[in-house]
Amino acid sequence: MVIYGYIVALCRKFVAIWDTKTNIMGSIAYYLDIRRAKKDGTYPVKLYVSHHKKFYVKTSFTSKIDEWDSCQYSKKAPNYKSRNMALRAAINKAEEVMYRLEMDGRLAGISDTALKAIIEEAISGKPRKEITIVDCFDRFIVTKSRKNTIITYEATKRKIVSLGFDMPIGDIDKAWLIGIDKRMEERGLSINSRAVHLRNIRAVINYAIDEELISNYPFRKFSIRTEQTRKRSLTVDELIALRDYKLEGIAVKYRDIFMLMFYLIGINGVDLFGDCQIVNGRLEYRRSKTGKLYSIKIEPEAMEIIKRYEGDGKVVAVPEENGDYGYFMIRMATRLKKIGKEKGGDSLFPGLSSYWARHTWATIAASLDIPKETISAALGHEIGSPITSIYIRLDQKKVDEANRMVIDYVNGYRKSRDER
Repeated sequence: MVIYGYIVALCRKFVAIWDTKTNIMGSIAYYLDIRRAKKDGTYPVKLYVSHHKKFYVKTSFTSKIDEWDSCQYSKKAPNYKSRNMALRAAINKAEEVMYRLEMDGRLAGISDTALKAIIEEAISGKPRKEITIVDCFDRFIVTKSRKNTIITYEATKRKIVSLGFDMPIGDIDKAWLIGIDKRMEERGLSINSRAVHLRNIRAVINYAIDEELISNYPFRKFSIRTEQTRKRSLTVDELIALRDYKLEGIAVKYRDIFMLMFYLIGINGVDLFGDCQIVNGRLEYRRSKTGKLYSIKIEPEAMEIIKRYEGDGKVVAVPEENGDYGYFMIRMATRLKKIGKEKGGDSLFPGLSSYWARHTWATIAASLDIPKETISAALGHEIGSPITSIYIRLDQKKVDEANRMVIDYVNGYRKSRDER
């Protein structure tokens, strides 16, 4: 390691580009990478570049340790003069890249990734491999950490590939956006589903611009259309009908889990079947969508269902053999939509999915004049001003009372309606 450090130190004799007006400096030097030898006993020669951070650029040059002197070939190397001329020619091209960017006022703002790609193109003499929209999705996705975010962008990437719309990122224009939107519509995607994919594409386009991969912005004259979301909540009568409907087999589990989600203020499936824990009669977990800690008081109606399906070290085990929570949620929505059809009639709950539990809870809470701030806190939304947000979070009792009020209203709804 001492010898390695000594050689690295010798190799870092910087060639500086200095603009006296802007006082911005970039450093470039040759560096012999002796970590791994090639089959012929030589080591790769790389360009060491210091910009925002340090990075290395591959070159076609190689050298043996005893034929390398600081930042060039030593006299021991065969044809060392001509080889050093080639070294100087390559580094001159790299310097020219940085100088040109500096003169254009772009050097300080360009990313290391973009600068590296431009230098590689300059010293190789070959045009860079065209970066496609799918390539950019791959680059963008690795910058994300949240699982759900990654899944969303992966879905859009697969959609682009399946529709045959992958192409160089620099060639994407308004016509391409119109084309992929039309193709998705032909495949049966709703306006709002298409809007999700188009917003993901826009985010990747913005990333490509930030990384200096492209300069054109195709969304300048293209608007992403949306439409008002259709009804996604049950009336109290419908909720009671679902709760009390006579079902058999796994359909009972599907209905129970839907009701449990309602009793737990519309908890998402990924959180319900995830790493949540029961602590002092409360369900505590870190919400996957926002990463924030969340706590819900478990009411008796919810606990009864939890006791039925707990297991595998989980508060609620995925009640489906050989399936994960995602598969279960899809099957649940499919089966609940069929309720009523088994008796030869129409579906009693067309369009029903797990998301309806959340919307139904919020709709009933609003009808009971529960304050919007309390409803927002219960759903895990950002709440108005920071002061209001802190007030609600410190007084979790308000959320507990709201949930109990909603459940009591549903439980006593038919009786109170008959009395009216």
